Parts: sequence; structure tokens; C-alpha cells
Amino acid sequence: MTLIPRTALLATLAALPVVFASLGHAQDNYEIQVYSYDTVAPRTTMVEIHSNFTVEGSKTVQNGVLPSNHAEHETLEITQGINDWSEVGFYVFTSIQSDGGWQWVGDHIRPRVRVPEKWHWPVGVSLSNEIGYQRSAFSPDTWTWEIRPIIDKKIGPWYLAFNPALDRSWHGPGVNQGVTFSPNAKVSYDFTKKIAGGLEYYASYGSLTGFDALKDQQQQFFPSIDLNLAPQWEFNFGVGVGVTRSTDHLIVKCIIGRRFSWPHGHDARLKTPPQ
Repeated sequence: MTLIPRTALLATLAALPVVFASLGHAQDNYEIQVYSYDTVAPRTTMVEIHSNFTVEGSKTVQNGVLPSNHAEHETLEITQGINDWSEVGFYVFTSIQSDGGWQWVGDHIRPRVRVPEKWHWPVGVSLSNEIGYQRSAFSPDTWTWEIRPIIDKKIGPWYLAFNPALDRSWHGPGVNQGVTFSPNAKVSYDFTKKIAGGLEYYASYGSLTGFDALKDQQQQFFPSIDLNLAPQWEFNFGVGVGVTRSTDHLIVKCIIGRRFSWPHGHDARLKTPPQ
């Protein structure tokens, strides 16, 4: 496998937020997840279903955006490992409205690179860039870019993660905001080898040039549970409470993921049944 030189990878990690800081904005309540720094292994595909139900949210059309109250958001995420320090993810966002209609919302693509484990950094570090389109009925900003640095650390049974994301709109009213700051964070504790519980935090503070008033910010807290049932499976469940008037008040989320490994080269030929 061809490995990227250390200086080139460091330059990529450092430069991408600067290059793309004028380009993106986050997708709300479709993929509610604090990222860990690791990437999907090469010749492996991760398939995830994100199911988010808004128990109590907006009840009227606001700025042309459909209400979120009693809406079920179903997102398909497919991530392909490229090598031991990079991956590419693809999202399909859908929404089932309270009237029963199931609609396509949009698609995003997300390349990510990370610092390899063999560098022995004291914390895990990676950088995700997510670009995509969402229909104006679900987001006033239709073309967006998110730059998400990821830092995490495992300390005994404790796990800590911080995602200080930067968002920028390409098309829509958010263009005038410039770069906005949307930090996410997580702390969890391993109660057993298979069960971890903790707290996740999601926010959007507004423009970097001047944060919004607290009542206009989005802030949510999600008590959550993670199950480590098997190496190839992922399970996360949480109930989120919005603490500002601009945030959906109550959301239930669930993530189920499955890793699929693919044979390659000589291994693939060995597993091919005789004709």
C-alpha cells in the first residue's frame, strides 16, 4: 500500500479548514453523531441507518421549510475505507412527514483523513469535509459545506470526543452569515465491555464574527448509550433535549451500523467457488 508522507498529511490536515472555510453549513437532525477519529479500514464498507424522530419540534412552515414536529428522518450512510488513514462517506437524507409522506431530502459526500496510529500521537486527530445538497423545503441553505476537525481520547473506561465544526452556506440566506461555529462533544463511560453510557452535546452558535443571542442559538443535550455487541456492529441510542427556543425540544435518535469486509487480490481468488 502506498502511504502518504507525514509532512503531506499534516499539510492536508492543516490547510483544509482554511481552504474550505468559505464553503459549507451543517444538515440538522438527519445525522446526529459525534465523530470518533478513526476511519473505516481498507477493503471495508460501513453501512449505517440513522433514525431520528422529532417528538416536539416546529409546527408551522418557517421561511419555506416544512415543520419538524413528528417528522421521522431516515438517513442511509455508506462509508468506504480507502487506506489506513482515509475514507469516503456518502449520505442519502429522507424525511417522513407527520402527514405520512416520505420524501427525498438531499445527498452529501464526506471524505475524511486521519493521523495514523503508528505516529503515536497522545490524542486521535482526523479531519472530515462534508459537502452536499438539500432541498429548500427542508433547509433554506441548499448547497453547504462542513469542515469538522475531530479530536478524541480513551482514558481507561472513559471516552472523550470534541468536534469543533465550521459551516458555510454556498446558496441560501446563510451565505450572509459567513463561517458559523457548530461544536459537538461527547463523554461516555464503559459500564461493561459491551455497554457504555454518556452525554452528547450538539450546538450551532452562529457566525464566527459574532455569535447569535443565546435564544437564537441551537443547543441540544443527548443522554446516550452505545452497545459493543460485536466488532462488525455499531449501535447508538439517545434522547435529546433542546434548551433554546430555536432548537427542536425533544428528539429520539438511533444509529445501527454494520461493517462488511471484502476479499482482495489473491484472497478473493481463493474464495471464488470453482466453475
